[in-house]
Amino acid sequence: LMRLVESGGGSVQSGGSLTLSCAGSGPKYHNYCMGWFRGAGRGEGVAFVDSDGKTMYIEDVKDRFTVSINTENETMSLQMDNLNPADSATYYCAARGGSCPADMLRARFAFWGQGTQVTVSS
Repeated sequence: LMRLVESGGGSVQSGGSLTLSCAGSGPKYHNYCMGWFRGAGRGEGVAFVDSDGKTMYIEDVKDRFTVSINTENETMSLQMDNLNPADSATYYCAARGGSCPADMLRARFAFWGQGTQVTVSS
């Protein structure tokens, strides 16, 4: 999981939906975690999934976002429903070997994508 490439950002009205994808390539880990961060400095962890399919979400999105993983091609998706303007941000894909950290801190992730912009208008 050395290289991560995001896709799927864009603009949508409040209440709408978007799906983000993150494709990973490079050396493979037996167990790994992939996740999404957003905002300035990639500061806020949003949703995470490990290679066993176990997921974690921050409280704000857990009833609106769904994260999933395809381990055959190391692709992670984030389905975002009922979006609101507060969800507007640059979303970054991240990955690390091992399990997903309970504290969701960005410092625990070694690999990053370049980000994709999500804009939600009211």
